[in-house]
Amino acid sequence: MAVTIYYENDVNPEVIKGKKVAIIGYGSQGHAHALNLMDSGVDVRVGLREGSKSWAKAEEAGLKVMLEDEAAEEADVIMILIPDELQPEVYEQHIAPHLHAGDTLAFAHGFNIHYGYIKAPEDVNVIMCAPKGPGHIVRRQFTEGSGVPDLACVAQDATGDAWDIAMSYCWGVGGARSGIIKATFAQETEEDLFGEQAVLCGGLVELVKAGFETLTEAGYPPELAYFECYHEMKMIVDLMYESGIHFMNYSISNTAEYGEYYAGPKVINEQSREAMKEILTRIQNGEFAKEFVADCKNGHKWLFEQREAINNHEIEKTGAKIRDMFSWVKSDEE
Repeated sequence: MAVTIYYENDVNPEVIKGKKVAIIGYGSQGHAHALNLMDSGVDVRVGLREGSKSWAKAEEAGLKVMLEDEAAEEADVIMILIPDELQPEVYEQHIAPHLHAGDTLAFAHGFNIHYGYIKAPEDVNVIMCAPKGPGHIVRRQFTEGSGVPDLACVAQDATGDAWDIAMSYCWGVGGARSGIIKATFAQETEEDLFGEQAVLCGGLVELVKAGFETLTEAGYPPELAYFECYHEMKMIVDLMYESGIHFMNYSISNTAEYGEYYAGPKVINEQSREAMKEILTRIQNGEFAKEFVADCKNGHKWLFEQREAINNHEIEKTGAKIRDMFSWVKSDEE
């Protein structure tokens, strides 16, 4: 099924410039959306909870900052950019009471709308602008004159121009510079969760750990195992990102390419594919969402246990020592 991609010539910037936009939250995505919109000439304000540590930071950046309730009351377009698990409560307490007919409720991920944890009134638009990259990249590429591709979605069109608003919002954060892809809330939510779990985060981290553990358990020094299974991964991914798998294969040795075709299908095999199908099914039928929400209500007990385990893994301790020796690598933890 082909997708439709839109660029700057396909968008009317005046649509979003004629709206008052509230960004709820000032984290990774929140700061990028707010600053990019402000630089695009949009009337934007940031809504934060009382006592938020981000308040001074947003004001220093030149943004108008106010409490969540005030921002929601004042705005025509309300973009919710706080963690998924916090959105339903913040929506019910601070946003829903201030929604008016014709307002637009916006998201950067479809989790709460798709799974029904947030139910918007029928007289309000529900749209999505989902940049396909972390917030600091969304901001950096915008300031450099380019942009991160966005997914644009409309779940509810109460005013008849919800799609125009979604497109124009994407323009405001820089998405039209590189491409706005039309999608649905279901597509964005399910594909995004699957990509994170099976490939980008879950699959990749476990692959790297398994390779590291296989080498160290066989007696190889952890430092060498780190370089082979962790450090060099970025170089390979960069080659693929820049020009495709064929270019990566062109850039490596014949020995490495031969090994790719021989060994890759042994690691990612039919058992792996069946596991991926099971992961996708759990996402599609809502089982993953229910488990995640249950863990959130349990104080993130399981999540925090897993986080502690990976933070204490030998590969992380080895990596920290090696990165300290790299003058060109600046740690975000400093």
